[in-house]
Parts: sequence; C-alpha cells; structure tokens
Amino acid sequence: MRYKAKNMFEFDQYLGFLAFLTIVTIGFWLMIFLLLFVVPYWVGGNLMEFFKEKREARRAKRNS
Repeated sequence: MRYKAKNMFEFDQYLGFLAFLTIVTIGFWLMIFLLLFVVPYWVGGNLMEFFKEKREARRAKRNS
C-alpha cells in the first residue's frame, strides 16, 4: 500500500501566507529605516534649528 502525502496548504492559502510574510518583512525593514535614519535626521535638524535660533536671539540682544 502506497502512502499519499496530503498537501499542507491549498494554493490560495500559500499565496496568503506569502503575502503575509511580505507585508511583515516590509514593515520590519521600514521600522529599521525609520529608527536608524529618519528619526535621527529629524531630531538632528530640530536641534540645529533650535541652537541657530538661540544664537540669533543672543546676537540680536547683544547688538541692540
């Protein structure tokens, strides 16, 4: 008697699983990109603007 293996997934379930893995992977790399590049860029730019405004206010106070 020969044993016939049953498929674990139907084809549409397989495509759904691949779509799920794709979405999770894209989300993971998006979070890495945001945490390593976008957030430091945003914080650094805000700090530079803050210090520039303080320096200009100090110069304006000294010159008036």
